[in-house]
Amino acid sequence: MNINRRNFLKGTTAAMVLSSFGAYGIDLMHSEKPIRVGLIGTGWYGKSDLFRLIQVANVDVISLCDVDKNMLADAAELVSQRQKSEKKPRLYSDYRKMLAEKDLDMVLIGSPDHWHALQGIEALQSGAHVYLQKPISVDVIEGEALVAAAKKYGKVIQVGTQRKSTPHLIEAKKNIVDAGLLGKVSHVEMCCYYHMRDTGVRSPQPVPDFFDYDMWTGPAPLREFDGLPHRRWRAFMEYGNGIMGDMCVHMLDTVRWMLDLGWPRRISSSGGIYVQKDADANIADTQTAIFEYEDLDCVWNHRSWGTPADPDYPWSFKLYGDKGTLLGSVMQYEFIPEGDGNNIQKDVIYEREKYPEDLTEKDIELHAAPATRGHMLDFLAAIDQGTKPIANIQEGHISTASCILANMAMELKRPVVYNQESMTVLDDPEATKLLQRGYREGWEHPVPGMFQ
Repeated sequence: MNINRRNFLKGTTAAMVLSSFGAYGIDLMHSEKPIRVGLIGTGWYGKSDLFRLIQVANVDVISLCDVDKNMLADAAELVSQRQKSEKKPRLYSDYRKMLAEKDLDMVLIGSPDHWHALQGIEALQSGAHVYLQKPISVDVIEGEALVAAAKKYGKVIQVGTQRKSTPHLIEAKKNIVDAGLLGKVSHVEMCCYYHMRDTGVRSPQPVPDFFDYDMWTGPAPLREFDGLPHRRWRAFMEYGNGIMGDMCVHMLDTVRWMLDLGWPRRISSSGGIYVQKDADANIADTQTAIFEYEDLDCVWNHRSWGTPADPDYPWSFKLYGDKGTLLGSVMQYEFIPEGDGNNIQKDVIYEREKYPEDLTEKDIELHAAPATRGHMLDFLAAIDQGTKPIANIQEGHISTASCILANMAMELKRPVVYNQESMTVLDDPEATKLLQRGYREGWEHPVPGMFQ
């Protein structure tokens, strides 16, 4: 085993791996044969995911794909500096050509949301395992197609809902929730009060030569070009599902994992653009949603304006039990018992000493790096052992689709009840039609029947 075990065990991720996978996990991190990897979408989070994988596994990054030639070239240079071989990957502007090579063991997908389902399915068809950023789809039927495709092709998909691999939240689940310290949980609050909605107003402009806007748009509606859409695309419903689909999916997924919840029995939502009316953005700046379970409501609130309800927990979940309350976020957790007991509090874990390169990486989320490393290790273990990863595609679909359904409920101004077996909204033909978006001409929307 090519590793200094004593130095390895100093890292928090290493300790988590040892506790989760035993000595096998250490071997997994340092296998002799490199994993052949490709990345679609070399922007901020695509590179971040790839660099975390490079840190914990023996990989050979074979291919990179992006429609922005400048971003692609920069990513290739960074990858050559990071990976052991020091080689620059092959570069592609069309992901279909990259996947047609059929020479990848694993594909990471960090493209905008409107691409996730198509690229995920085609990566599976190429014979690769897939690390798919959340949300897995922009409509519910895309998600159902992904679930069906994963089953047909027998490959592993790990969804990028890495809160399940966040060390302090793993501890909270084990020592607070699973230990029964909360008692019966009968109310959950989730929120995001980040000022993350784009408030700009822009004029049309020519598409630069280095950017393929038609390919970037793909199956989505072709909006008039008003500047590079990098990260700004999140402000438009054409490409995603707003703050609900972007941020609630993480917290809802975490709550479902903590409490072992499946599909909500019913979903309702209200909201809209209440404050930031002058911006080009068309996503809701204010929204409330209720995900109903038996004897339990999980309530989501977001505002992209004003102050957070709790400044210490601006993006968070709160589990209310009859014996105590658990507050959790990406940065910390706190358990507040009923009565005279002592609070239990734990902060996020960083790994600056073991991974000093984190400190100089542009735009890195330092608090999320250990979680993503752990998530990658869980993904690798699932591939190696033929098991389900912690963020498997069905769980990712439930969390994604629930947020999409909340947006539908807000649009329709009535609750919705989704049935996965029939893939319909019960007793609501109008809502059922909204489960599948139209694709731009030239692109075929995937449906589950393609993979039976």
